[in-house]
Amino acid sequence: MASTGRAPIEIIPSSESSNAPRRAEWTILLSIAAAVTLVHLATNGRYGFHRDELQFLSDARHLDWGFVAYPPLTPFVERIGLEIFGLSMVGLRLFSVLAQAAAIIVTGLMARELGGGRLAQGTAALAVALSPLPLFEGTEFQYTSFDFLWWVLIAYFTIRLLKTENPRWWLAIGAAVGLGLLTKYSILFLIAGILGGMLLSRARRFLASGWFWAGIALALLIFLPNFLWLVRHDFISYHFLQHIHVRDVGEGRADGFLQDQFLICVNLYAAPLCIAGLVAILRDRRYRMLAWMYLIPLALFFFAKGRGYYMAAAYPMLIAMGAAEGERWVATLSNLWRWVVMIVFFQGIAGSGAYAGALILPLASTGPLKEFAFQRNPDLREEIGWPELVKTVAGIRDSLTLEQQASIGIIVGNYGEQGAIEMLGPAYHLPPPISLTNSAWLRDYPASPPTTLIVVGVSPEWAEKIFTGCHLAGHNGNSEGVKNEENQYHPDIFVCGAPRLPWPQFWIQYQSFG
Repeated sequence: MASTGRAPIEIIPSSESSNAPRRAEWTILLSIAAAVTLVHLATNGRYGFHRDELQFLSDARHLDWGFVAYPPLTPFVERIGLEIFGLSMVGLRLFSVLAQAAAIIVTGLMARELGGGRLAQGTAALAVALSPLPLFEGTEFQYTSFDFLWWVLIAYFTIRLLKTENPRWWLAIGAAVGLGLLTKYSILFLIAGILGGMLLSRARRFLASGWFWAGIALALLIFLPNFLWLVRHDFISYHFLQHIHVRDVGEGRADGFLQDQFLICVNLYAAPLCIAGLVAILRDRRYRMLAWMYLIPLALFFFAKGRGYYMAAAYPMLIAMGAAEGERWVATLSNLWRWVVMIVFFQGIAGSGAYAGALILPLASTGPLKEFAFQRNPDLREEIGWPELVKTVAGIRDSLTLEQQASIGIIVGNYGEQGAIEMLGPAYHLPPPISLTNSAWLRDYPASPPTTLIVVGVSPEWAEKIFTGCHLAGHNGNSEGVKNEENQYHPDIFVCGAPRLPWPQFWIQYQSFG
């Protein structure tokens, strides 16, 4: 590293200039990213859409500069996917796959900037590629997939800033921060790490740079449309996040934060790289700002009772530095011990990655591997049963009298049901769903409120409390017998009359977050 006077040690010598991208290094990084991409493309068409994806699909059809549950970028990207691919799971999830492939490549480039050769770059990229959270981010279309990429890019741009001393990199950092704010508000924790890292390291000198303030201005300019949307809607997203946080803490979803750093965020065998990387960064005056970009968000998430996976995107920069340090250490060993260490390490990385893949990826359509994943991965279970739900609702509609069908509405209890009816319902000529959850509540109820309602996603007690004249009309399940939220917690479907309250009061009183 430049600040310590240590020259990078190449395990495989190269005659090419260290200042130019070397073909062999790019081949390694692109090969790892391509392999991950191909695995996702081969498996992402199995099962069905996750309930979260159905919410994104619904919001993509109602584009705005903000949504209750998240900023606007992810639904905007989903809208592009809908225009290109239609309702193709493989096509729509392609954007998440490409985001993870890019994060893998950028991690390798970080290792290179930190003095690592081919071994370090390949190790860093492989360790991220086979970590549980990055593997998951390529299996579904989620805002966390893009949030992960922005964190990694910000770390890379910061490394370039600290290495080159060129303050113009603040513009790249500001652009990535702005896109991050349009993706997921939790990037504020990373912003705290950036500012704290500057104040606690010699990077504080950039506070006097106009480029630093230009980067801030660029980030705010990118974020401005969403901020104005938040102002117009009384910061409804803040109230949503408060509600969700209380729910998560109450349900124990924030438990095990520290152990999740090693079980979910990184490949278990890459944990030594993370520790070595953090120690090396703390010891290096030039790059010490990066350590605070990890430690400050970690502390904030811990004391705020955040969920363990929120920190996953902070680990690639530690892995990159750890891989560079590990390469230098391995080079000091004899040939025999060098190969022993590398074989044990890469076998461990591969084995841990294979286990995570079997748990996370939709690898099998049938058989023991599918059952193994379904028993341990609730997210996969939430991909089952949506087409059957829509078909059941259509059957209930068809069983009603023509008079009832003439003024029919479908009330749903959660955003998964909302997205399923909205996206899959047109094939059965179903009306758009009526939902009081998240951004659907902002779209209001129909101008001509229906008099007959098919009610999905509520308990019998709630159906009787909220609506008039309810009777049980069907059940929400799936032919595979997979137990998930739909068939465990609200399996009954009702036909009811109008709400007991007038529609305007009903709409205000039963607004919900989910």
